[in-house]
Amino acid sequence: MSKRRKPRRIKGWLLAAAALTALSAAAAQSPPRSITVKTEPNASVWIDGVLYGKANADGVLTIKQVDAGRRQVRVRADGFAQAVKTIPARGTAPITIALNKTEDPAELAFQEAEKSSTVDRAKAAAAYRKAIEIKPAFIDAHIGLVRVLLDGGDFSRAEEALKGARRLGPANAEISAIEGRFFKSVGEEDKAIAAFKRAITQGAGFQPEAYAGLGLLYKDRAEAFGSAGDFRNEAANYTEAAKYLSTSIKQLSGAPESVVIYQMLGLIYETQNKNQEAIALYREFLRLFPGHPESAAFESFIVQLQKQ
Repeated sequence: MSKRRKPRRIKGWLLAAAALTALSAAAAQSPPRSITVKTEPNASVWIDGVLYGKANADGVLTIKQVDAGRRQVRVRADGFAQAVKTIPARGTAPITIALNKTEDPAELAFQEAEKSSTVDRAKAAAAYRKAIEIKPAFIDAHIGLVRVLLDGGDFSRAEEALKGARRLGPANAEISAIEGRFFKSVGEEDKAIAAFKRAITQGAGFQPEAYAGLGLLYKDRAEAFGSAGDFRNEAANYTEAAKYLSTSIKQLSGAPESVVIYQMLGLIYETQNKNQEAIALYREFLRLFPGHPESAAFESFIVQLQKQ
């Protein structure tokens, strides 16, 4: 008679790991939810570092589509200190985030820089530098300074500012994504790819800006190969571009920043003669952004594709 084998004892940490994996899988399979944030009027709201917009005059912002799982909500308003709150993996109850008034000169200088960043880059850069001078470890001010210099094409100063930000946040995924943008802007594509991929690793797989950066880089490469008559490499790079842009869209989950990415990815699908994929993408955009100024254009794209 054969001996019965004793059941193996499973170590506690293995059971815990298995449970965490099961919870993560369940969250990934759960449908997206709508989240309403209640805070100060006109406050900006981020979820996991992605800007979703501003609260209305009543201090309310409803975000239509947020993936299941624990999420971090960050809120900032002029004259108030920033507040961060972690929300549970499930549930659609309104989230109230109270803000406290602030007289912190570094925070106020940073807020002034943020307001100026899209209208007067020089003024914004000066305000970011003021915030950094007051509070040298203010990493958001360092990041803002890099962005405004990079957007203005001041690459030498952007590189210096990037070094300062990197010293404060050596493993910061956002800084690596911006670094990728910098290298792409100065024509160092291999370094850009490495920086974007490092950002994704540092973000534990979540870094929509880095995925978008990779998608745009491969899209540009595809267009260059196409112009040179190298259609094999053109097709290969469009495939890579579509892969990264689609991931960025999924992670942005209906955030305003995704609008231009929908346009780019749809054009790639059309170039690849993937009309059904393009139509599905355009319909998703219309569902997430009803009444958007670009809605009429997306509707016309669908009509044209259906005629082919």
